[in-house]
Amino acid sequence: MNGPDHYEHFVVPQGTKKVSYETDPKIINVVLFTIKREDHTIGNILCMQLHKDPNVLFAGYKLPHPLSIKSLLELVVINPFSTTTLSATNYKLYMMKNLPTETYIHGE
Repeated sequence: MNGPDHYEHFVVPQGTKKVSYETDPKIINVVLFTIKREDHTIGNILCMQLHKDPNVLFAGYKLPHPLSIKSLLELVVINPFSTTTLSATNYKLYMMKNLPTETYIHGE
């Protein structure tokens, strides 16, 4: 088969960072995150949470190739020196993780 082994979809090789980022040298407000061993699920969740932040102008993700197991998340913010956007998103995701399952099912 041409695809990678199934365990490679989840296991990050030792010595490899799960998340890395780089800034765009031409535009100061743009950050590109590379999230290894993740697919549409994490990309969509992060984008939906980031869109709720008024400091975010654009948040989008893509998978570069079906056989490459990584997501690329592009983030454009109003204030490039503010860390509140990522801190608030991190807190919201933490709170979502701790909600009971019934909240997701019934929408309460």
